[in-house]
Amino acid sequence: MRRLPVYLLLDTSGSMTGEPIEAVKNGVQMMMHSLRQNPQAIETAFVSIITFDSDVKQIVPLTDLASFQMVDIKASGVTSLGAALALLADKLETEVTTTTLEQKGDWKPLIFVMTDGIPTDNWQQGYSKLKAVNKGLIVGCAAGQGADDAILRQITNSVVRLDSADSESISKFFQWVTASISTTSTKVEESGKEVTGLDQLPPPPSELVIVA
Repeated sequence: MRRLPVYLLLDTSGSMTGEPIEAVKNGVQMMMHSLRQNPQAIETAFVSIITFDSDVKQIVPLTDLASFQMVDIKASGVTSLGAALALLADKLETEVTTTTLEQKGDWKPLIFVMTDGIPTDNWQQGYSKLKAVNKGLIVGCAAGQGADDAILRQITNSVVRLDSADSESISKFFQWVTASISTTSTKVEESGKEVTGLDQLPPPPSELVIVA
C-alpha cells in the first residue's frame, strides 16, 4: 500500500506559551478525530509530528491514523527552525519509501511548518539539507504578528499567514490542514495524482491569508 506521509513541524518556543500551545494541542486532536472518520485518509494518511524550540524532537514518528497517540507538548525556549528542517530531512530519508524499479514507493509527503516567530539558528543550513531530499509539498504558516513570512517564502512557494496566534485562528488553521490531508488522500487514491501546490488544496478560511 502506498502511504501519504504527512509531517507537521510545530513551533513550541516560549512565545507559544498559554493560549497558542493549547490551541495547537486541541487542533491536533480535532484533526486526528476528523481524519479517522474519513475512509480514504484512514487507508492512506500517516502522520508524524516534529516540535521545535531550543530542542528539536520527533514526538510522533510516522504513524497510521488508528495507532496515532499525541504526546503532551509544552512551550519553552527559542525557535530552532533550522534544526527542525534538518531533522525532517533525516526522517524523510528513513521513514518514507521511495519508488524504485521493483516497487511503488509512498506518495509525495505533505509537510506543514507552523511558526509564530523568527528562527534563532541557521535555518539556511537545515533548509539545504532538506532541499537535497524533499520531493513533497511544504506549506508554511506564519502565525501571528511576530512570525516572519519572508523566511518561510524562501523555504517554500506555499505560505499562508494567520494575523493572530489565538485559539480561534489556530483552530481554523488545523481545520484547513485536516481538509487538505483529506483532499490529498482522496486525490491520490482515486486518480493517482499528487498535489504540487496550494491551488490544489481546499481554499483556506478567511483567517488564513495566502502570501505566496
